[in-house]
Amino acid sequence: MAQKASQNKTTKKTVDKPWFKFYPKGVPRTIDYQKVSLPDGFHKTVAEFPNNKALTYMGKVITFAQLGDMVDRFATAMADLGVKKGSRVATLLPNIPQMVIAYYGAMTAGASLVLNNPLYTDRELEHQLNDSESEYLVTLDLLAPRMIALKPKTKVKKIIICHINDYLPFPKKQLFPHVKKGMFVKIEPSPDIYEFLDLIKSHKPNPPQVKIGFEDLATFQYTGGTTGLSKGVMLTQSNLSCNLQQIRAWFPTFERGKEIQMGILPFFHSFGMTAVMNLSMWMGWNVVLVPRPEPLAILEAINQYKPTFMAAVPTMFVGMLRHPDVKKYSLSTLKGCFSGAAPLAMETIKEFEATTGAQICEAYGLSETSPAATINPFGGKTKVGSIGLPIPDTDIKIVDLDTGKKEMKVGEPGEVIIKGPQVTKGYYQKPEETKTAIRDGWLYTGDIGIMDEEGYIFIVDRKKDMIIAGGYNIYPRDIDEVLFEHPKVAEGCAIGVPDPYRGETVKVFVVLKEGQTATAEEIINFCKEKLAAYKVPRIVEFIPSLPKSAVGKILRKELRQMEMEKMAKEKNK
Repeated sequence: MAQKASQNKTTKKTVDKPWFKFYPKGVPRTIDYQKVSLPDGFHKTVAEFPNNKALTYMGKVITFAQLGDMVDRFATAMADLGVKKGSRVATLLPNIPQMVIAYYGAMTAGASLVLNNPLYTDRELEHQLNDSESEYLVTLDLLAPRMIALKPKTKVKKIIICHINDYLPFPKKQLFPHVKKGMFVKIEPSPDIYEFLDLIKSHKPNPPQVKIGFEDLATFQYTGGTTGLSKGVMLTQSNLSCNLQQIRAWFPTFERGKEIQMGILPFFHSFGMTAVMNLSMWMGWNVVLVPRPEPLAILEAINQYKPTFMAAVPTMFVGMLRHPDVKKYSLSTLKGCFSGAAPLAMETIKEFEATTGAQICEAYGLSETSPAATINPFGGKTKVGSIGLPIPDTDIKIVDLDTGKKEMKVGEPGEVIIKGPQVTKGYYQKPEETKTAIRDGWLYTGDIGIMDEEGYIFIVDRKKDMIIAGGYNIYPRDIDEVLFEHPKVAEGCAIGVPDPYRGETVKVFVVLKEGQTATAEEIINFCKEKLAAYKVPRIVEFIPSLPKSAVGKILRKELRQMEMEKMAKEKNK
């Protein structure tokens, strides 16, 4: 599976872009893509590296040959249950072996995957299962009673139950010594309810010969809107396969069949799915699965399994560095790290690189871009606060906020728009939203950014998050960054709240570091020293924690919603 691309000679005509001169050595401007689907790519890896470790799960090692056998058995079982090309198979799982097996097995049988967050409420799951027209669900035993109760409200016909201890090399009591009665759920046999391991054991690895087209729908990635219910981002085999090949090209020094990657990002999220699970299965790497990625568990896994590559989010890097025992663990095997989903403070980058010797490459993308669109050059020039350069075959423009047609000058803020082979075909059954988001092949991200003269991109804020106070445009991220600099502040987040005089005014939510105390006046005065007067917060609220997504992104919209509900209650008193 050699990469057919070079910087000097390509099979495509490329328009010269300012960022090309900062591509690291060995990274091509364009790629001659292999039109290989994810299941075909996986099976090629199995044939090439049968004895390589594919998954390491709490000491249990599964080779590619073993994983391939399980995937094919599951594919055979799914076909036996009625799955055919175009069927929708939903998952509701953490990072356990069954997630990888179900993903590639169902896809081998011709299905499209609908990836769901196990922390979602029944209302959210009911919407996503119905919206995607899912007929099959693979879920964890702890969630099974809820899903069985939810089943009549959806189109789900069959449910497959997994247990977190199915693939453990030791009894569950050894892993959970303080297990309480009822923590492990026993599901009584009933029609249309199946045990995952029973299906694997009762079927031979003879999957149906389903032709997976390069433009076939591969996954639904549900993404939250500013209002209302989540939208199903449709990603094709081509979107995901091309994005894998783009990421692979960006890190040319990482070798096929020779790396170990940490599996700490949730695979149901596009970042974890592409940059960890799919990349590792494509490259023949061993993935160390950590179902609950708490700082101590991550440190212990790095120390024990000696990974060379790690994709994570800022909260994970910060959590490891702040752990009191961090110096007891060796992190020196890491050669490179990939960070995304939220901005990473420069202090964190410097501290982590000093601790490990590994470079952190900040990246940027969306579910709609499979997700990678820009990455800081690995081994190349990086800039403080930048999300890096557009990856091969990815074009990015900064356009005006009003019409979205006028390209902004260097250094001027505007909406970030993206074009490339990784961009989604649209939102499932939402033609109007698709038409608004994708125009002439360009994805309008809703993010506000600037591009410098060298092509490096800096995200200023979200278009919908912008605060307009007294006629001034205020980017909340500017305020967030100042809050982070305060020695007593662990985290902070700014929002706009209604104001009778200014239209909106700035309110900040602050989480203090453990053992610290502060006053609102102290926070406001600190901001006065570092921000223009119109940006200084007028209201400060101290809270124990900020709401976050599954990958650690601060959910500003939830804080706004919480504030609006509070104001409505006060008004009705």
